[in-house]
Order: sequence, then structure tokens, then C-alpha cells
Amino acid sequence: MPHAQPDGFLALPDTGTGPGVLVLHAWWGLNETIKGVCNRLAAAGFVAFAPDLYHGQVAQTIAEAEVLGGTVDANYLQVKAEIAEAAHFLHERADSSERGLAVIGFSLGAFFALALAAEAPEFVRSVVLFYGTEGTMGSNFSASQADYLGHFAANDEYEPPSNVALLAESLRRAGRPVTFHTYPETGHWFFEPDVAQAYNPAAAHLAWERTLAFLVRSSTQ
Repeated sequence: MPHAQPDGFLALPDTGTGPGVLVLHAWWGLNETIKGVCNRLAAAGFVAFAPDLYHGQVAQTIAEAEVLGGTVDANYLQVKAEIAEAAHFLHERADSSERGLAVIGFSLGAFFALALAAEAPEFVRSVVLFYGTEGTMGSNFSASQADYLGHFAANDEYEPPSNVALLAESLRRAGRPVTFHTYPETGHWFFEPDVAQAYNPAAAHLAWERTLAFLVRSSTQ
């Protein structure tokens, strides 16, 4: 039985179908930036779906985001189940290859993108991370079948270089292809135009071009 569409935002290309990209939002929630990413992906020929892990709530301040992010921590297994359900839905809705979907994770979402690729490798062919890792957890990626692209900030109080290096080492040790970029003079959220204090247009543009090239390449392999 087909999976019903979970809470979230679905963007389709003009053809109505294409490779699937699951977009996992940052701790702000499913805001206009994330919807914009989905629309840009659809314009490039992808079927993009962003599950709403906050179910209608969107944070405007760091204090609000900390509260909403705390609900994710408190309901970790439920959130993972919702992401898995979103992956099933998108896999059925999109024109997915046998290798599965691409997943883009922003900050908080990057943590869950890594978990999905490690724990449900049949669904994930490629992973794009925006300034988010798994911290120092040292997950086992031996089952992953994905290629990995990462965009990280040079001055990031939330994700120190040691976390990025640890993740790269873990992925390479598992035999996964890894390309991580660090963007000079940037901080956390540099890709997101609605976070004015952090947004870096030049870095965001370059990260997007690299992301699209990576997604197109992975969808045609």
C-alpha cells in the first residue's frame, strides 16, 4: 500500500517526476529557506520533499529554536521514524534509482541525514551536509552505500573542525567517497538568507553549484 504524504513540503519539476531528494531542515523548522531549497531542486528536475519535524511550528529566534530542537532530542526515536516514513513516501513518489534517494541535511537535519544513510542504506545513494555532523558519536557507516558531500563554515561555534575531521575519517574508514568543503569567513547558517547575521551570498552560491553538480552526477550513475 502506498505511503500517504507526511507533514511537509513537496516540490515537483514540470515533468512531474524525477530523482528524489529528501531535505531535512535545520532547528529553525520548515521555513521559507527550506521550501526555497525544495523549489530550486524541482526547477533543476528533482522531486524534493522536506518533512516537517516540528509539525507547523517555526522558530524565529535562537531561543525559540533551542526549545523546538529540544523536543526533537526528547522524541529522538519518533523523529527518526518520521524521517524514515518520509523516505518511504519520497521513494515511491520519485523516479528513484535502485540505489535510492539523495538526502540534504541542514545543521540539525545533517545529523539525521547521516543516521538515515547508515541505518537504511537501501534508501540513500548520496548525502549532502550543510554545517552539520554527528558530533563525536563515531557512528558505524560500514553499511552505507552513499557518496558524501559536505559544506562547512570556517568559523563555526556549533561544529568545530575536530567534528568535521572525525566524520570525514569515519566515512573514509568505511570506504565511502567523501568531499568536504570549508568556506572562509563564514559561520553556521551561512547558506540561509533568512538568518541575516550569518548569510554569505558568495559562499551560498558556490555551495549550491557544488550541490547541484553532485546531485546530478549521483542521479545518473
